[in-house]
Amino acid sequence: MGRPGGAMKQRSWMSGAVGLGVGFVLGGMTLALVAGDLIRRTMGQSAAALAGNAAPGGVFDGEASGALKKTMKSFGSANSYDEQVGSRGGGGRAEPPPMPAAAPVAEMAAPPEQEVDAKEGGIKDKGGAAAPTRAWFPETFLFEPLVVTDANGVATVPVRVPDRLTQWRVLALAHSRSGAQAGAVTSFAGTLPTYVDPVLPPFLRAGDTVRLPVQVVNTTDKAVEAALKLDVKGAQVEAGTRTVRVPARGSVVELVTVKAGGAGPVTVRASLGDTDAVVRDFDVWATGQPVVQTRGGSLAAPRTLSLNGPADAQAGSERIRLQVFPGALGVIRAELAAVERRPVDVAGDAYALLLAGQAPQLLKALGETADPAVMKALALVATQRVLRAARAPSVDVATRIAEGALAHPDNPVLARLGERLVAQVAQAQRPDGTCQGGDGWTLQRLLVATADCARTVRAASVTPEGKQRAAAFSVRASGVFERYLPQVKDGYTAAVLLAEGAAEGSVADALRTRVREALKSGPDGSAWLPVEQDTVRADGQVPSAAEATAMAVLALQGDAKAPLADLGAWLLAHYTPGLGWGDGQANRVGLRAALALFKDPLPAQVRVTVARDGQVVTEGTYDTKALREVLALEAAAPGSAGTHVWTVRAEPAVPGLGFSLALSAAVPWKSETRGGLQLAVTGPKEARVGQLANMRVQVGAPSLLPLRFEQDLPAGVQVDPASLDALVSSGQVTGWDVQDGALSLDLAPREQGAPVQVEFRVLPTLAGTLQAGAARLGVPGRPDITASLPPSTWAVR
Repeated sequence: MGRPGGAMKQRSWMSGAVGLGVGFVLGGMTLALVAGDLIRRTMGQSAAALAGNAAPGGVFDGEASGALKKTMKSFGSANSYDEQVGSRGGGGRAEPPPMPAAAPVAEMAAPPEQEVDAKEGGIKDKGGAAAPTRAWFPETFLFEPLVVTDANGVATVPVRVPDRLTQWRVLALAHSRSGAQAGAVTSFAGTLPTYVDPVLPPFLRAGDTVRLPVQVVNTTDKAVEAALKLDVKGAQVEAGTRTVRVPARGSVVELVTVKAGGAGPVTVRASLGDTDAVVRDFDVWATGQPVVQTRGGSLAAPRTLSLNGPADAQAGSERIRLQVFPGALGVIRAELAAVERRPVDVAGDAYALLLAGQAPQLLKALGETADPAVMKALALVATQRVLRAARAPSVDVATRIAEGALAHPDNPVLARLGERLVAQVAQAQRPDGTCQGGDGWTLQRLLVATADCARTVRAASVTPEGKQRAAAFSVRASGVFERYLPQVKDGYTAAVLLAEGAAEGSVADALRTRVREALKSGPDGSAWLPVEQDTVRADGQVPSAAEATAMAVLALQGDAKAPLADLGAWLLAHYTPGLGWGDGQANRVGLRAALALFKDPLPAQVRVTVARDGQVVTEGTYDTKALREVLALEAAAPGSAGTHVWTVRAEPAVPGLGFSLALSAAVPWKSETRGGLQLAVTGPKEARVGQLANMRVQVGAPSLLPLRFEQDLPAGVQVDPASLDALVSSGQVTGWDVQDGALSLDLAPREQGAPVQVEFRVLPTLAGTLQAGAARLGVPGRPDITASLPPSTWAVR
């Protein structure tokens, strides 16, 4: 129990299904169910329990069986309904709040009859069966956008009600074939006669000792005495078993001490006799400084990687994380999302225009469908930018833009522009077969520029005239490559002549050999093409190793001796979703290479394993649908200090899948000062649960530097927003942010010699001995200017 799924057979009052039926003759409807206690955010439970106050009642949850039925009376604007309401009471069941007269009411099945043992003071089922454990707590568990009613205007939707103790809200919107519309809202309560409600923080830090509130609620008319037990996996618990007595229609709060040793997941199971049990999870975070090593590649073959874990890693902080992403498909998705936000330049705009034109066909080949609106918007923006650059373009600019314009044959403006630019490039070819050139050009740059021109002219070889023009250009260009073959010494130039030019026969064979000989291999088995000194592109810029490697992939297609899988591994590992492989030229070549490498369809099922020194650490099996999204495998990796051999394997091997393997750990923080920064943080001398306390930050820094202060807060400590807003109003702070247990303050640049001191308030919500994480001060974008303080300990009563 406690897992999402379809309807199931009723085993007990708390383990059934709710059938929701709504009436609308020959029509359809939208149905949604949402929890009524979405305000429980910070600690995951009630604020009353946090403060140690017992509530007389409770919000209810559970699983019940029955049906909610409604029949439409008329289809007018008055939205009038005939109510059919039925309910049955059960022994000791708490009554839900009264419903509005106009709203339909759920017909809930009664819980099994229960008897009160006067001597024991506890509640027992007549059947003697223990209540199932509650473990599934979504806030919205049903959304059906289209429910079709039958000829009688009735539809039933079987659903499984989560384990959350709450008032559930049901919203139904309906319409008929004639266009009439109506709607209804109702609610129902999931409840137990007696239940346990542990109040857990979203996280603890390693070394914390906390007193967790456990609330026990009795909704019956008689006092209850039962055994309360708290079992904890991943941490230590003190005096976790005790007997509690709860007054009739009342509640009590018990404080249980839990000690978090090392980092890792913690599972808490709270049970109240045989009437209720609940399981919840949270994480214990390491207090040390994070250290991460990352390797990447493709799953075209088993990958062996060497990772060196820190020797002083904190207990429980060592973890391994493998991300698997669809190679070509993932790259196209990432490029479509990021290309419009990149810096504006001719090569980048031309690449965006090319991507907008080719993406629909590429996605279709990979089993995806492009969003026409997104493609249209991207093409519109890229077209506007490209047209400005195409007013009086040089030959170099024409080679950048022409292919992108030709990728939009249905756009007459772009189609004519592409043809005009290709004609300009073709006319720029000299009688000796070279293209472009100028004062100060080296032979290497001239050969690369000629290959660029050849690619551009071949892009417009659809018509007979275009084919004839491309053939003539290629013949003259291939003569250039053959004539100057002895002068081609570097791998990048050889790769460009193969991938972009018109090299054939023995010339192509010689160039492939030079590319293969220039490749380098890494310790993880990946391969790349380095760029030699004084090597440039046609535009005079030095190509990156990523662009050179992509050229090598394109140049070595069909070469049985080429390590294409190893080149692909390196290429994927050096792709960044936000930036791609570099500028527009590098991204154009990189995307072509990714598509050439990963064009094969994904298999029906793939098993992925991660092993350390031959022992499997984590594994997973995925079908084709899952493999189209980014997947993650994560596991604890204790004992990873020192050098170990890690192996990433896919069975079967899949060239179309890329991966990123990260080994993370936390090492002890040390006080550090660089670049003239000074930092002091003073926490509250006495902290009490529910009472605001002051924190002071003192900073010394060179003048006119923008500073950012970051503090990892103890578990359960909230920042008072009003005090931070006051700092912004006073000009001491330009902005602030709080997330994931960390506070960030952007400090205004200080004048010469002016000290910086800011104070703000915090609110502890957990009692115990709590670890505050490290405090850090730095200048954004300047890792050489920083100061840090190690974690500190807070005592909260």
